[in-house]
Amino acid sequence: MNVVVTGASKGIGKAVAECFAAEGADLFVCSRNMDQHIPWQNQLITKHKIRVISSNTDMGDIDQVKAMGEKINSVFDHVDILINNAGFFEPGNVFDEGEGILERTMAVNLYSAYHLTRALLPGMIKKKAGHIFNICSIAALGAYPGGGAYSISKWALLGFNNNLRQEMKEHGIKVTAVHPGATMTASWEGFGISPQRIMEVSDISAMILAAAKLSPQACVEEIILRPQLGDL
Repeated sequence: MNVVVTGASKGIGKAVAECFAAEGADLFVCSRNMDQHIPWQNQLITKHKIRVISSNTDMGDIDQVKAMGEKINSVFDHVDILINNAGFFEPGNVFDEGEGILERTMAVNLYSAYHLTRALLPGMIKKKAGHIFNICSIAALGAYPGGGAYSISKWALLGFNNNLRQEMKEHGIKVTAVHPGATMTASWEGFGISPQRIMEVSDISAMILAAAKLSPQACVEEIILRPQLGDL
């Protein structure tokens, strides 16, 4: 099994990569600083006897994303699972967030998923199999003050996901939107939130793995997870 995970150096992406590595999957992982995580990659290789190929890629740069897609197609004869996880979050409101925040956020959160998916789809369509997970957010299901560009980008990602789901049905390719609520990742650093109040990254990765293990006849269209006490 060949699995691609973007934004894999930390948080949900790292947990998902570890989850599939434990299943014996070969990995292609990326982030802007993946070369700083070579010891972690080597640990996965040694522990699980798998291949791990990595790329330093700025997912906000379309040219870099397209080049990475070509690299993936050169090292894997097909991709079984793609997890579009790379994301950018800057708190703010539409009326007061910094100039250029919307463009940067859309580039990382939407355009990267769009262009990488397009690069890998021909192989999936040829094989008539594959599963694409788009890490959306609770922010894609309901607007909230302070969401700003981030919330806008996640609504857009969900639109991309839903359209892709309809397009890929006849090709045997599954498409799943994942909507995590508050999860202990770098996005929550500095907010003073107790780890006991929000979810763990392993909660998200476990649900993705479970959805990936279903029969070809079944597709989980959406995964919605919230902290037990609800949204913050």
